[in-house]
Amino acid sequence: AYRGARITTSRWLDVTNGGYVAQEFIDPGLRAIRQEGETAMMKFDIRIYTFAGEPLINTARVYQGQTTNFRTSGGGFAPVITLI
Repeated sequence: AYRGARITTSRWLDVTNGGYVAQEFIDPGLRAIRQEGETAMMKFDIRIYTFAGEPLINTARVYQGQTTNFRTSGGGFAPVITLI
């Protein structure tokens, strides 16, 4: 994954030649969780895994820091409930 603000000109030329998927960057949401009597703010994002254009499974990742860290207490995958 590349962020446009930090990509070099030569890498940008590679990307624009094709073979990449573009997505809009959106800051992660925040969720307060309580564990061991303490409240912590955790980031989360929701992912939809697909195959051949069809959704397979929805999941959320809960984390702290710049990237997903499954070692963080209270972090990891979380269930996603789909309401119809």
